[in-house]
Amino acid sequence: MNEKNVTRRIFLSSAAVSAAGAAAFFTPGVFADQLTQTPAQTEGPFYPDKLPLDTDNDLLIINDAITPAVGAVTHLSGRILDRRGDPIRNAIVEIWQVDNNAAYLHTGTVNKEKRDRNFQGFGRFVTSSTGEYYFRTIKPVLYPGRLAPHIHFAVKMKGRDKFTTQCYIKGHPGNANDFVLKAIKDAKARESVIVDFASVPSSRIGELAAKFDIVLGLTAEA
Repeated sequence: MNEKNVTRRIFLSSAAVSAAGAAAFFTPGVFADQLTQTPAQTEGPFYPDKLPLDTDNDLLIINDAITPAVGAVTHLSGRILDRRGDPIRNAIVEIWQVDNNAAYLHTGTVNKEKRDRNFQGFGRFVTSSTGEYYFRTIKPVLYPGRLAPHIHFAVKMKGRDKFTTQCYIKGHPGNANDFVLKAIKDAKARESVIVDFASVPSSRIGELAAKFDIVLGLTAEA
């Protein structure tokens, strides 16, 4: 990671705090018995087959471009936690999703001729000591073949298998019949991957904030 991206990442992390407001983080381990383990979901066929040159946590701007991607600006944050509620630091969190025209950063995507060249489509973030991550992206839109807009997540840790899941928009009518989401049979687990994309009160451009904690079935020190 070069100096520009390090500076930018620090700036974006600060922006997440101001945009999303003060998060109600609990004391690690206190509410462990209330945590629901995040269900694993398919990676899907559209993990980028060629990663972009820019893989930072701001998916709206590629490198030093001045034209941002089209879409509802969303500040997506959360924490990576173990089953006791303790934070997992230094985990690599990756996200990928379609652009506002429903095109993935993949050669096999539909609508590839309409792909928004200003949308990064993929990003990475290394969790802090509190397990936090942050991305600036767009609110997901429908992709042909799926009924529920979603964002793909992968969590990578040294010595562990990659964990993949997806997050969804609370209240979207397609959630009830989306075949991937419906495959989560436990209602509480299914609800855990559906998050609120709420308006940021201080935003003049209609920005949104979404918080998605991922609870893994391991302990942080393991």
